[in-house]
Amino acid sequence: MDVLISIILVIMILGAVFALNARDLLSAVISTGLVGYSLVICFLLLKAPDLAIVQIVVETITLVIMIAVVLDSSKEELREKTLINLKGVSYINFRYVLNLLMITSFGCILFYFFFESIELMAPLGEHITRMSTAYIKMAAEKTGSANLVTGILFDFRGYDTLGEATILFTAVIGVITVLRIYGRKKDKLVNQ
Repeated sequence: MDVLISIILVIMILGAVFALNARDLLSAVISTGLVGYSLVICFLLLKAPDLAIVQIVVETITLVIMIAVVLDSSKEELREKTLINLKGVSYINFRYVLNLLMITSFGCILFYFFFESIELMAPLGEHITRMSTAYIKMAAEKTGSANLVTGILFDFRGYDTLGEATILFTAVIGVITVLRIYGRKKDKLVNQ
C-alpha cells in the first residue's frame, strides 16, 4: 500500500506543479481537481472513507463552481483545434493529442488506484467496530476528557478533524479567490 500511496503522491505533486505553471486558469483548475481526486484515493487507501466522502463532495462542488466562473469570465476560445493549418497544409495539433493522452492516462491511473483502494475496504454494510469499541472503552481514561465525543474528535481522531477542517478551509479560500478575480474583472469592465 505504501507504493500505491507514493505513486498517488507523485501524481498529486505533478498536478500541483502543473497548476502553478499552467498557461490558462481552466487548466490550473482542472489540475487542482486532479490533486483533489488523488487525495480521495489516498484517503480510501488509508481506510478513511469519511474523509474521502467529504473530499469528493467538496472537490466536486468546488470544481463545478470554479469551472463555471472561469468559463464565464474568459471570453477567449478554450477549445484546442485538432488540425492546424500552416501554409495550406493541415497538420495534427500535437498539443491536442498530448492533452488527450495525458487526460486518458491520468484518468486510467486514478481509476486503477480507486478500484485497488475499494478492494482493500470492508464490504458495504459490514459493520466494523474495531476502533469504535476501543474508543468507547478507553476514551475517558486516555484523554481525560469528561465528554466522550470531544475526547474522540480532538484526541483520537485529531488528525482526521484537522484534515477535514483543512479541506473545507482550502475549498472556501479557493472559491473566494476565484470569485474575487471574477469580481475585479467585472468592475474593470463596468468602469471602462
